[in-house]
Amino acid sequence: MTIKIILADDHQIVRQGLRTLLAAEPDMKVVGEADNGRKTLGLAHELAPDVIIMDISMPDLNGIDATRQIMQKSPDVKIIALSMHSDSLFVMNMFKSGALGYLLKDCALEELVKAIRTVMRQKTYISPGLSDILIKDLANHWGGAPISAYAVLTAREREVLQLMAEGKTTLQIASSLKVSSKTVEAHRKQLMNKLGLHSVAELTKYAIRQGLTSLDE
Repeated sequence: MTIKIILADDHQIVRQGLRTLLAAEPDMKVVGEADNGRKTLGLAHELAPDVIIMDISMPDLNGIDATRQIMQKSPDVKIIALSMHSDSLFVMNMFKSGALGYLLKDCALEELVKAIRTVMRQKTYISPGLSDILIKDLANHWGGAPISAYAVLTAREREVLQLMAEGKTTLQIASSLKVSSKTVEAHRKQLMNKLGLHSVAELTKYAIRQGLTSLDE
C-alpha cells in the first residue's frame, strides 16, 4: 500500500525538501502541495490523502483551523504538524483539532518517516524533545494558562481575525469568506468586545501570539 501525502507549508523550499526526502521511501508518495490552509482544504477533499504534513503558520487559513475543518469532513485523514512552534499552546491546539502527530521543523527525516508510520497505525506521535517542553510548560502554567483563541472565539471569528492581521481590507475579507462587509464589521466589533482589545494593531499582536498568523507572512 502506498501512503498518499499532502505537504502544506507556505515556504516552497520546505515543500521541495520534504518531497525530495520522502521520494526515497518506496511506500510513500507526495500527491499534492499547498501554500496556505484554504488550498489544503481543497486538496484534502480532491485527493483523499492518507497523511497531511501541516505547517501551523500559513496565510489565509492557519494550520490549526485547517486541521479542524479537514477532520470535520474527512476524519480518516492523519494530520502531522510540522512547525517551528514548541509552545504548549500550539501543540495542544493542534491535537485538540484532530492532529495525530507534532514535530518541530528541525527534526531529522528519520523522525518524520517514523511519525508517518506511527499515525498510519492510528497512534499519536510527538517529538521526544517536545514532550519535555510540554510537561514543563503545562506545569508552570497549571491553573493560570493564557486563554486560547480556540476556547473564546468561534471558527468564523478566528478566520476574520487572521485575515485582519494579514492586512486584508474589510472588502477583501468579505470576498474571501463570501459574506457581506457589514458581517465582517460585526465580527470585528465582537472580536474587540470578547478580547478587550481596541485596535487592529492589538488584534494583530494577539493573532500572532495565538499562532493564527505570523510575522513573516
